[in-house]
Amino acid sequence: MPAWNKAKISFTSLLMITILAACTAANTTSLPTNLEIGEVTATGDVLLLSPTSLPSHTAHPTATILPSYTPSPAATSSPSPSPSITAVSSATPTMTPSYIPTYTILRGTVLEQSNCRYGPGAAYLYKYGLYENNHLEVISRNETGSWVLVQAIGGNNPCWIKASLMDIEGDVNSLAPGDLPLPQSPYYGPLTGVYAERNQDEVIISWNTLTLKAGDDSEQYPYLVEAWLCQDGEVQFSAIGSWETIVRVQDEAGCSELSHARVYGVEKHGYTAWVNVPWPTR
Repeated sequence: MPAWNKAKISFTSLLMITILAACTAANTTSLPTNLEIGEVTATGDVLLLSPTSLPSHTAHPTATILPSYTPSPAATSSPSPSPSITAVSSATPTMTPSYIPTYTILRGTVLEQSNCRYGPGAAYLYKYGLYENNHLEVISRNETGSWVLVQAIGGNNPCWIKASLMDIEGDVNSLAPGDLPLPQSPYYGPLTGVYAERNQDEVIISWNTLTLKAGDDSEQYPYLVEAWLCQDGEVQFSAIGSWETIVRVQDEAGCSELSHARVYGVEKHGYTAWVNVPWPTR
């Protein structure tokens, strides 16, 4: 090693020893408390600060920034639909049975020789005759029970007879109300010119003449009017035979149902198709 380097090292070592000695002495000497760092003391010493002589620094607590917590929106659960409550009645509904009348077939005996007709009234065509003491089945009646529908026992060719001409075994009202279709004329059409007018409670019904061929006359009423008329506060049925092209009927006020009528032409083979009467208002 060169001599100047050795001298440099020796000088450096000596300087370090001197500084260490000074520091040791300084540590044993009370230092003024009002000196600033690096300031020269009254003795001409420079204030050196060692780690232990540095003023204590109270560190301000570092604010720890916590990650902001954004609460996740609570999952919105779709509300379960409340089950609809259906009221169930434990009571079994009681059905009121409809009244079904019970009808019967009766037996009867003809009291005197009589005409049996196609309808319940003297205005209808004659069908065949019955003799006194004929025993018959009584199978039906009209609304009032004044006429009954009869046939031979076990037979199938019924006709209408006035109830007062029969000795009937049983109550006529136990028979079912019935009907018998009128025979239709194959040769003549319905009446024409059917008209009606009112004079207070009287209604006048008229129509045009039905001209029959020779031999087709039934020798009975050539015209038939079936009318449902208000009388004594109730609508009542009437069958009216006429030799003329006009009839007069009584139709009163005071019924909840409407009065009405229809008219037929009659020949020996049967009845023309009926025509509704245009009923006059009050």
